[in-house]
Amino acid sequence: MASPYDICVVGSVALDDVETPSGRVRDAVGGAAVYFSIAASYFTKVRLVGVAGKDFPAKTIRHLEKRGVDLAGLEVSSGDTFRWKGSYLKDLNQAETLDTQLNVFATFRPNLPAHYREAEVLFLANIHPALQLHVLSQARKAKFRALDTMNLWINLPETRPVLDKVLKKVDLVCINEGEARLLSGCDQLPQAARRVLRMGPKAVVIKRGEYGANLFTRDQTFFAQPAYPLEIVRDPTGAGDSFAGGLMGALAKERNFSDAALRRALVWGSVMGSFVVERFSTAGTASLGPAELRRRFNDFVRFTRL
Repeated sequence: MASPYDICVVGSVALDDVETPSGRVRDAVGGAAVYFSIAASYFTKVRLVGVAGKDFPAKTIRHLEKRGVDLAGLEVSSGDTFRWKGSYLKDLNQAETLDTQLNVFATFRPNLPAHYREAEVLFLANIHPALQLHVLSQARKAKFRALDTMNLWINLPETRPVLDKVLKKVDLVCINEGEARLLSGCDQLPQAARRVLRMGPKAVVIKRGEYGANLFTRDQTFFAQPAYPLEIVRDPTGAGDSFAGGLMGALAKERNFSDAALRRALVWGSVMGSFVVERFSTAGTASLGPAELRRRFNDFVRFTRL
């Protein structure tokens, strides 16, 4: 069997203060690139591009390296790591942002090391569209490109035109249902997805939290819903990024971007998202065995099969 494709991911590296009905943590490891990298590392080699401050835990660096994540693209700058403070006390499906401190992330300009530019799969986590466009100009050899974005970039008059340019250059968009409605201007998700597809990508994945995820391509619609049934959800932070890591990792492992491969990858994304929310920070996906992963995948298929 041919080796899996490598993935390059560009995104945030963070320290989070999080409060949920299950408890509270401070200075917890977070950031889209970190959550994504750990989830995707169960399927293939990952090359991370991001920036951290001197306060970022050395043990997390060691854990990422142990997972086989290439950190040549991780810049460690003088100053503090990007910090986010949020609460899920009102709604586990929606974080309430209490404080954001960009710190070293404010001047982040991703430059890919030479060997990163050879990666066959590229994932642009939620960063400024101009930075996403800058990365795309460097990763010209990628066979499959995907992105995440957020309401801020969709709404701002100065960033929306840039985001529209990025959308024309990627194969897949992975966003939540609120972002899908805002990006498309449509309330109904199937209609919203069709409109986003007309913007350029070949596939749209809409994350719906406890209601699972929907996949739309030009030829098919597939629903992986509801999400994996869990008795306890301790911390939803990073669920979407871990979902994306599982999704992209599964595609890279198969070296296949067909509609059938996308359906299987959607389930793997749901599996990785289910593990991360069971514990705080990245603890839920820190150390999983192949049998454990396969069992949950099979369970998910069984739960959703008529």
